[in-house]
Amino acid sequence: MTTIQSGTKEYKRAKLALFIGGFVTFATVYTTQPLMPVFAEEFNVSAPAASLTLSLTTGFLAIIMLGSASLSERIGMKNIMVFSMIITSCLGLLSSFSPNFISLLIFRALIGIFVAGVPSIAMAFIGEEFHLKARAIIMGFYISGSSIGGMTGRILTGLLTDLFTWRTAFIIIGVGALILSFSFWYLLPKPQPQLKKKEWATGWRSYKLHLTNKQLLFLFILSFLLMGSFATMYNYIGFLLTEPPYKLSQTVIGFIFIVYLFGSFSSIYMGAKAAQYGKSFILKLSIILTICGAALTLLPTLIFKIIGISLFTFGFFGSHSIASTLVAERAKVNKTQASSLYLLCYYLGSSFVGSFSGYFWEHFHWIGVIAFICSLLAIGFVLVLVFGSAKFHQIQRRQSM
Repeated sequence: MTTIQSGTKEYKRAKLALFIGGFVTFATVYTTQPLMPVFAEEFNVSAPAASLTLSLTTGFLAIIMLGSASLSERIGMKNIMVFSMIITSCLGLLSSFSPNFISLLIFRALIGIFVAGVPSIAMAFIGEEFHLKARAIIMGFYISGSSIGGMTGRILTGLLTDLFTWRTAFIIIGVGALILSFSFWYLLPKPQPQLKKKEWATGWRSYKLHLTNKQLLFLFILSFLLMGSFATMYNYIGFLLTEPPYKLSQTVIGFIFIVYLFGSFSSIYMGAKAAQYGKSFILKLSIILTICGAALTLLPTLIFKIIGISLFTFGFFGSHSIASTLVAERAKVNKTQASSLYLLCYYLGSSFVGSFSGYFWEHFHWIGVIAFICSLLAIGFVLVLVFGSAKFHQIQRRQSM
């Protein structure tokens, strides 16, 4: 099968399209994250309840991805991604008209259902359509788009909410996402035709196959821990910064999310360093940086909190980029299902851990949140140390042969 080679016109178009795909998806998914304190006050709900505006989205996203992966093999990867992005953009726009908190949660759940057509299929598209040497860089660009999209969604939401209302913010972001979705449709090359479409039962059997693969299972667990810690940090940092002595506005809190640029840079930079120094070493280093960043936010000075969030974000996206690439490499067959399982665990971490960690915020405040985050990351580091290193060295030796 002919794969997309670096430097070609097709490569450049695909790279831009995948960046846009990540951007639109995560700009829409994470618009509610900086608004959780606003929802808690406007709708008179608790912090954990307000976090459901994100947790429901990522929870449904995680579950529906399993079916969308198999569906893509019958309908086509590009077709599913384009449909997903257009419907998601429309739902994000319509959610601005939510009359109450329950209806807002329903819209957010629907966004989770329809947005599921992008993440796992994008990873599988990279694994199947690009040459092996280009995959780490392209994966980095896709995740870079995801991080910049998440950052832009948060910043614009905060700024537009202060200028107008959160409803106006959702309308503007929804319209922009819809325009970009049509650009994605135009730019993304059509994938290679599959010689034989799999039966539904075959697709589901592949999930069982991947879950019995210890190398992949380790990566699935790691994704749950990484994203659980990441969602916890960003779900509750807004509550902290709206309290004394900070009392920051939604605009200022939104602009703090500009640290996502560190994640965008990290996903590409650490991917390149992984190719140079080995994925095992860079993955462990990335997790250590994430822990150090979380610990820095315990310092009371605002500047140290921003530095800590920046380092935390840099380390997280470096870890996620490497782990994502390893999933695409270790799944020799049925890559779409392998990517779906990785992201199932990833978004279940965001959904369940992101809401459950509200217990630590309400009972132990910020020190409890950071202790919980560091515990998750420490478990992830131990998993890499104990179960990952030998496997990664085997992978690298095979690729060098």
